[in-house]
Amino acid sequence: MRRLIFILPLVLFAVLAGYFALGLTRDPSVVPSALIDKPVPEFTLPPLLKDGEGLASADLKGKVQLVNVFASWCVPCRIEHPVLMRLAKEQGITVKAINYKDKPEDAVRWLNQGGNPYSAIGADQDGRVSINWGVYGVPETYVIDAQGRIRYKVVGPVMPDEVERHILPLIKELQG
Repeated sequence: MRRLIFILPLVLFAVLAGYFALGLTRDPSVVPSALIDKPVPEFTLPPLLKDGEGLASADLKGKVQLVNVFASWCVPCRIEHPVLMRLAKEQGITVKAINYKDKPEDAVRWLNQGGNPYSAIGADQDGRVSINWGVYGVPETYVIDAQGRIRYKVVGPVMPDEVERHILPLIKELQG
């Protein structure tokens, strides 16, 4: 019995240490999404820009495109912004956006400063639509196929390496 009292804490410690060691080997940017290969959630958002288009689930059918969830107060969004600009301008990829819990005037100022890669921007001021998409935080970017299904998700800023290794090959494959 005495031996069990000494061994039990050691066994518990070993199990916990193994669990945490396994957790340290995982990539934190790879967050599973229950929505992969499922249709985008039904939604309709008003336009962020007065002369621009809003965004609705119906807008995400008919061609392969990206949806980027961003905010002007988001520092990683500033890091990925030039990558999104290149995708839209140089690669000709349609990029649409959900502006997450942002003051419209701040978001407009931010787009005026850095450029606007988005063909449509929906204002999600209360964050409900983003929650339905499974957004953990901004930025997040989704590849949407022509049938309006989510095919790939990037948590965190889209980096050039991610574009070359995953996003562009997937878009080419989906475009057939």
